[in-house]
Amino acid sequence: MKRLVIKKLAFCLIPLIYISCRNEKKENAAIPSIDLKRGDIVSCGPDDGQLFGTVSFTSSVPDKLKSDFNIAIALLHSFEYDESEKMFAKVIDQSPDCAMAYWGVAMSNFHPLWDPPSGTELKKGAKAVEIARGIKNKSKRESDCMEAIAKFYEDSDKLDHKTRVLAFEKAMGNIYLNYPDDMEAAVFYALALNSAADPTDQTYARQKKAYSILNPLFEKQPLHPGLAHYIIHNYDYPSLAVIALPAARKYAAIAPASAHAQHMPSHIFTRLGYWDESIKSNQVSVSSAKCYAEQAKLKGHWDEELHGLDYLVYAYLQKGADDSAKQQVDYLLSINEVDPITFKTAYAFAASPSRYLLERKMWKEATDLEIHPAVYPWEKFPWQKAIFHFTRVLGSVHTDNIKKATNELDTLKSLHAILQKNKNKANESAQVLVQIKASEAWIEYKQGNKEKAVGLMTTAANMEDRMEKHPVTPGEIIPIREQLGELLLEMNKPVPALAAFESNLKTHANRFNSLYGAGMAARKAGNNEKATMYFDKLLKIAGINKSSRQELLHIKSLAKN
Repeated sequence: MKRLVIKKLAFCLIPLIYISCRNEKKENAAIPSIDLKRGDIVSCGPDDGQLFGTVSFTSSVPDKLKSDFNIAIALLHSFEYDESEKMFAKVIDQSPDCAMAYWGVAMSNFHPLWDPPSGTELKKGAKAVEIARGIKNKSKRESDCMEAIAKFYEDSDKLDHKTRVLAFEKAMGNIYLNYPDDMEAAVFYALALNSAADPTDQTYARQKKAYSILNPLFEKQPLHPGLAHYIIHNYDYPSLAVIALPAARKYAAIAPASAHAQHMPSHIFTRLGYWDESIKSNQVSVSSAKCYAEQAKLKGHWDEELHGLDYLVYAYLQKGADDSAKQQVDYLLSINEVDPITFKTAYAFAASPSRYLLERKMWKEATDLEIHPAVYPWEKFPWQKAIFHFTRVLGSVHTDNIKKATNELDTLKSLHAILQKNKNKANESAQVLVQIKASEAWIEYKQGNKEKAVGLMTTAANMEDRMEKHPVTPGEIIPIREQLGELLLEMNKPVPALAAFESNLKTHANRFNSLYGAGMAARKAGNNEKATMYFDKLLKIAGINKSSRQELLHIKSLAKN
């Protein structure tokens, strides 16, 4: 991975949005209060060519600032928020009356598909909007754009995050309708639709509307990073992912200097069970993120690196490449400091070691899983912290330590209660509730209450089926529908177990344990043809890996008999 600090890039310019920025360095006393990020753009990518894709605005920005402004927009479209803010700040420093540069600062602190902005970010965005509103020479279009993002920042102390996101979506919808020839308005409206989507709406109405806007534009502008990126996000669902595959296979090449762009295609590869492509995608992303942390002189590992590591571990496990997965987990456990501390790093710290133990059924180790890093603000991340305790529950019940399992279940319930108090964490609260129900099911089973256990696990699986996974994760720590199959298989009920595994494979393509479970259930049910089909598929996915996974060894032994 080549390292470079980017100062100037050339971008193709196509008429889209008109921006009134005067080439006047008129001091504004309010600017220092924004506390803008400043400095040269840090990136890791090729020496030349389009590093972040082609973004085009026609504007009255001074000629010497047009390239910087376009770079800032391109960075924004690949969620390189810190670097984007730096470029908008550069424009502001040289042209303080450029209203849309303040809009860019507000957008850089919004990050709509991630966790809600911090208090500091909310203040920064609101201050940027306030300054921009005071700039007189704005076009109607500029004012509309500013008022749209203002809808998100206004009354943040009174209105919850979701309400303000919906207000932003509505305002962007009006801009999209009022300026039909404005491609960037269409792109940002598609992002707004995705950010406002209801995670329980499995008609995917907003996402499909966004795709209908994005795809025709992508055919005309194949190097635009936002078009490819938002197609992936909007169709990051089992039933839609295959439609986003062309965009997924292009996005990394569109923005080769963005670690997030290198990682993002793996969302679609994961949905489709394309493990080799996911591994390659995240190897490049992790390498790029390491380079970024070094060049930016971060205090610790960048959060994008840990995000890519989690997806990498997940993909390795689905191929039975346990040695490779363990290498990544061990590396993750050697990390104690990250910059910034975000929901992504908290999730990776909790999820990756948990996946490794649960996928491989290492129950004793799961029982004793330690929370890492020990010095980390886990109180800010109850959903992520719950993963450790859920892992311990599963480890405890499978080693017949019901007392410990019950104690860990109590902790899960406490964390769920914390999440319930926060309206912005409704989805996370629901996911912990699913873990609670699944934990109760296993405890009931171990206590001899088999039918009650099946009822609880079925309820948990149905709950999980009605919600979508959080965008940060490649998949649930362990799919509950798959757990239902495991439970039924233990109870010697192969026919309903097979149905559970097959149902899970429809939404979690090519999962190792579901393929093996389906094969075992089919074999016990006397359907040898179907069993062979699932076993052969699993062996093909595992490929030539010298895996020590017992399930693969078992399949090979069955073939010899």
